[in-house]
Amino acid sequence: MAIKLHGSWMSTATLRVGATLYEKGLDFELVPVDLSAHEHKQENFLSLNPFGQVPAFEDGDLKLFESRAITKYIAYKYKEQGTELVGANFSEMPIIGVWMEVEAHHFAGPSTKLVWELCIKPMIGIPVDETVVEEATGKLNGVLDVYEARLAKNKYLGGDEFSLADLHHLPNIRYILMTPKASLFTSHPHVSRWWSDISSRPAWTKAAALSDAAIPKQA
Repeated sequence: MAIKLHGSWMSTATLRVGATLYEKGLDFELVPVDLSAHEHKQENFLSLNPFGQVPAFEDGDLKLFESRAITKYIAYKYKEQGTELVGANFSEMPIIGVWMEVEAHHFAGPSTKLVWELCIKPMIGIPVDETVVEEATGKLNGVLDVYEARLAKNKYLGGDEFSLADLHHLPNIRYILMTPKASLFTSHPHVSRWWSDISSRPAWTKAAALSDAAIPKQA
């Protein structure tokens, strides 16, 4: 049975899973979910994700939700295919795991707020909350100071090889770089070098191109 990814290429979480599937060279079907029509809140979708958020994922009889859980499943289930994303040996795995947790608990919060305020709200005609923007900017800058020190000594967050610890950052950074807060990344030279590296990967450029096509064009 084919792998199915239910979501929208505009969604950062859908992009996270799509990029992982492309890194693994896996065939899959993108089942479009129209967020503007609230299809993710309808009964059919809620049977896949009871929280009504994209993406949802099917691999045969297995059904999953939560993008980071899905990417980890893909990385372990298809470990022998495509890019190694969780470490080739036990000494690498725990370090990669630490930086995956850093992304989820330190980076995701403020970066997601900036994506919502500076990218999504203007798209749907909701005023930006500048107080939220400035608070999130300060928090994210502090996180990136830590990343700058880490990346001064390591090519990737998890060590010498690209992994899920890096991949999980791609969608939110992509959106923030479209905003006036792009300087958060460009002002950190090692972070900027890291971004140039990970964002040039063929799997990501393929996923990002699909996202570009899905974003409504401004009149």
